Amino acid sequence: MMLRLGPYDLVLDDLLAHPHGIDLGPLRPRLPQVLKTPSGKVELLPAPIAADLPRLRRALGERPAALVLVGRRHLRSNNSWMHNIAKLNGGSNRCTLQVHPDDAARLGLTDGAPARISAEGGGLEAVVEVTDAVRTGVVSLPHGWGHDREGARMTVAAATPGVNVNQLLDGSRLDPLSGTAVLNGFPVDVAPIS
Repeated sequence: MMLRLGPYDLVLDDLLAHPHGIDLGPLRPRLPQVLKTPSGKVELLPAPIAADLPRLRRALGERPAALVLVGRRHLRSNNSWMHNIAKLNGGSNRCTLQVHPDDAARLGLTDGAPARISAEGGGLEAVVEVTDAVRTGVVSLPHGWGHDREGARMTVAAATPGVNVNQLLDGSRLDPLSGTAVLNGFPVDVAPIS
């Protein structure tokens, strides 16, 4: 149906008769026909986003008192289902809390030792990885872990379950413009476990 409705008067039989393609000639612009914005133009800065710019500018100048947690990915851990593939599951622990050396020293955190991470939704424990791969004031914990939770049916991944960063959130953090949940860049407290 889309072929018949398109600008080239094609039907499926035309394509089947030419399995290696059909030269339709030079490209013709279609944007004016399909663009449905009120102005008839590509609107790169809609009014709601423009109105939110002052808040974003203020946020750039603010430095939270607490550490800010951001997520990360790893080549062998791009998606949580990859944790259940034995050949991808070797090597060192990839579900670590990365902490800058200055923050680790200030907080008394030791590389390879456990730490308690807390936020408004609760807390969890993770192994500290002291690294300058993160800046001061920022800690990083990968998402997509926590394979020891009830109902998880990932037997390989359950051997090294890691922690579920979502346990730190209670659902109250929302982006003011879009209304979507904030899952990254939120304040946390981190303390060594003695």
